[in-house]
Amino acid sequence: MTDRLPPIPADKMTEAQKKSVADIVSGPRGRVVGPFNVMLRSPEFMDRAQKLGEYLRFRCVLGEKLKELVILVTARNWSQQFEFTAHGPIAIKAGLDPKIVEAIADGRRPDRMDDDETLVHDFCTEMFRRGMSVSDSTYERALARFGEQGVVEMVGVSGYYTMLAMLMNVARTALPEGATPPLTPYPG
Repeated sequence: MTDRLPPIPADKMTEAQKKSVADIVSGPRGRVVGPFNVMLRSPEFMDRAQKLGEYLRFRCVLGEKLKELVILVTARNWSQQFEFTAHGPIAIKAGLDPKIVEAIADGRRPDRMDDDETLVHDFCTEMFRRGMSVSDSTYERALARFGEQGVVEMVGVSGYYTMLAMLMNVARTALPEGATPPLTPYPG
């Protein structure tokens, strides 16, 4: 498949696009890749979206490992290869067992998750399977463990990465050179 919205060469960028790139490069991301190449077609949209993403990715109350688990479950739900390729190694570095990452990539429920990982995985999986909602019991478990802010940010992270997944799926964002697609087709 051809990347529908590939990176824009610097000499073809508008001033607004150049400013957006400079803002991202000077922030914690340090570079423009994947969904930001897509969003660059609308610099104001990209600026606003990346500020939300910066908070959710770098300051989320869930902690690095659980936040990355949310991202991986979201990427798997949307079959988003780039997102999973980018965040699988980050999740492992944050302490998520590589076998958990592999199971999610294969569309399986991981074995041997700790209590928090199980709760986050179940919450996100249920949210996608129940029309973007969760049962009262799942909500109450998440609320008791993570509080209102944690629940809101868990949904926020998933929502933000859902938006990125949709953008990249429509744009057919290419994987980095030499990368192998990590996601297998869903079983069945």
